[in-house]
Amino acid sequence: MRLLLVEDDNHVAAALSAVLARHGFDVTHARSGEEALQALVPESDCFGVVLLDLGLPDQDGYEVCGKIRKRTSTPVIMVTARSDVRSRIHGLNLGADDYVVKPYDTGELLARIHAVSRRNSHEDTSSGIETELRLGPVHIELPTRRVSVDGAVIQLTRKEFDLLALLAQRPGVVFRREQIISEVWRTSWEGTGRTLEVHVASLRAKLRMPALIETVRGVGYRLVAPAG
Repeated sequence: MRLLLVEDDNHVAAALSAVLARHGFDVTHARSGEEALQALVPESDCFGVVLLDLGLPDQDGYEVCGKIRKRTSTPVIMVTARSDVRSRIHGLNLGADDYVVKPYDTGELLARIHAVSRRNSHEDTSSGIETELRLGPVHIELPTRRVSVDGAVIQLTRKEFDLLALLAQRPGVVFRREQIISEVWRTSWEGTGRTLEVHVASLRAKLRMPALIETVRGVGYRLVAPAG
């Protein structure tokens, strides 16, 4: 697998690249946000994963993540010393697929890389299946990950789409918070519950349908299919 490592510290990058190479990764090293964006050609998803350090010399790492997500669907794992929940939520809302806090265990990092890679591969292999969900004015195209309301396309982050698609496949069914976190984030780390709340609020706002996703107090959420 080709991996784009975005890290301004050459010593850190060299050591990590050596470890990744020993585990079969073909690593391209970008020392700045601009180098990373230049490496990510919009027409080609040539990298399996982007490992993005947030402490870059030319641009804020969060800003770079947002630009990457507009350019490609390649999974992004943020790497940073910022361990507070607010920073994690901000990164995930910008479209990051995972978030690793320094200092990290190399084994854990490798496991997270493989995890986001597997999820992305699963999406790619299932993209040939023509599956659509229609819920009143809401139209969800699972293969293309496209959502529209009354014909107007709504721009969602990867996790927002995954959350909406999960709930929409079983309208009226209550999904427990733990189940949603497991299905969408593939994790149970502390702080994800707050992230879920943020994503639900964002979906309600973007779709301009606050009643679409109902909060079931003490349990979780369910999608209420609109009429029409």
